[in-house]
Parts: sequence; C-alpha cells; structure tokens
Amino acid sequence: MPEDDMSDEPEIVLPSNPITPTKLDLDNDFQFACHPGVSCFNKCCQSIDIQLTPYDILRLKARLGITAREFLFRYTVPFEMDGQGVPGLKLKTRDETTACSFLTDEGCSVYSDRPTACRYYALGVVSMRKKDSPVDEDFYFVVKEEHCQGHAEPKTQTVREYRQAQGVESYDELNREWRQLVLKKRSCGPVVGKPSDRSLQLFFLASYDLDGLREFLQSPSFQEAYEIDAAMQEQLRTDDVALMQFGFRFLKHVLFGEKFLTEKPDALERRVARRRAREEAEQKAAGT
Repeated sequence: MPEDDMSDEPEIVLPSNPITPTKLDLDNDFQFACHPGVSCFNKCCQSIDIQLTPYDILRLKARLGITAREFLFRYTVPFEMDGQGVPGLKLKTRDETTACSFLTDEGCSVYSDRPTACRYYALGVVSMRKKDSPVDEDFYFVVKEEHCQGHAEPKTQTVREYRQAQGVESYDELNREWRQLVLKKRSCGPVVGKPSDRSLQLFFLASYDLDGLREFLQSPSFQEAYEIDAAMQEQLRTDDVALMQFGFRFLKHVLFGEKFLTEKPDALERRVARRRAREEAEQKAAGT
C-alpha cells in the first residue's frame, strides 16, 4: 500500500493502467461485482503479486494449522518495501507458475481467511499523511485489469458497503498500527540514516514471525529488561492477536521512542554485563 504526502487536489497521479486515477472516499459509488457466474472468475488468482500484512499471516497460518515459521517458509517470498531494505513478504506462487498457491478448480481454498489485498480487489487503498500532520488518511481507487469482466456487472455500491461485504474492515483495524509504522518510517526519509541490521531483524520478527516474537518475549534478556504483569504474560503466551499487537507497540517503543513498557531499574547494567560476558567468551574462544 503506497504512502506519501497528501495534497488537497481531488485527482491523484497514478499509473494510467490498470488504475483509474480518481480519488474515492468511503461514500463514493463504484460499479463492480465478482461471482462464479462472471466469465473471468478466478482469472486474477492465476497471476498474483500479493503483499502480505501481519494479520494476513496470522489468519492463514491458523487456517492451515501450522506455525508462523512454517507458513513463512512454505508460502512466502521476501522483498524490500523501500530503498533502505525494510523487509516485506509476498505470497508465493505455485511452482513454475504465477498462480496463487491456494487456487483450486473450485476457487480459493482459503477464501474466508484470504489476504487483505484479495478482499480489496477491485479496489486499491492508499494511506497518506499531510505535511505536519500526525494522522494518516486513507483514500481509494478502482483497479481495472483488462481481463476483469466484473466491472461490467450491473451492481453499484459505495466503497464503505464493499469493504463491509468483503470483511476488510477488521483486517484494516488489526493492521492499522503496523501500517502506521511503515508510514512513519517512510515519512522520516533518509535523514535518520539507513536502519541497522538489528532494527531490520527486529522489524521482521515483530511483523511476521509470531513464533520467534513469542520466544523473544519469554527470553531472559527481555524478562530481565522490562516490567510486564502476569496477566499480560499469560495473554502473550496464548493469544496470537494480542501478541501481534504487542509486537507493533514494541517496534514503536524501540524504533521511535514511543514508550509503552517500563524498564526495570537495573536493566541497562544487566545488558552491559551480559554484553561484556559475551565478548569475553568470544575473545577466549578465539584465543584457544
């Protein structure tokens, strides 16, 4: 989902095809319908380029009954979301084809848990932030691919109605903090410097690898550093949605200084001591 500074003009500059460059809000109408009776049904699923959000991964791994790490290994491919190497994931296609791995002769095999991008089609969404504004705003546009006959169907609805019908509202809400993170990262620009390898690894961990995030939050290094009550500890052990949202807030805490965790009084001293012990052990091992 591209993001940038927002202007007050009603038209936006976007590629001429397949995007209709007209800004829509929630109460604007557009004409579109997709159902098994449309001649191109499932055609869009035969050539995909789908970026996955954290909640997409959570839903799909739960649907398949596998761990997050297994899902990442089997069903995703990495890419860089910007010129500074911020990691993103796309849905892997079927071997030797451009088709979605979940496409069957009957249609989508994970339809009720399909990704956000699939739910939006044939709409696109852009999150943008006006200069000097702390609030991001969404607007929408129609995607008209040449093969798609759904635009000829005699059904008109508002963007709001379509989003409700496709179940995309809950997906957007649960991904909102993550989208804000990505937007804030991009709005900072190059002035803050290239992210460190550690910060990129943390971004990947907290965004996509729920198993690794849970292990990290239960590790001695994390437990020694932060105050977290027993009820929250239990929730993070058992509730994937709570764990995902905690990860977003932890990224804000670490990357942007938006504090939400209380550090233990001796946390810094413990980290320094642990680092020194590790360095001494490495030096000793190198000398033997």
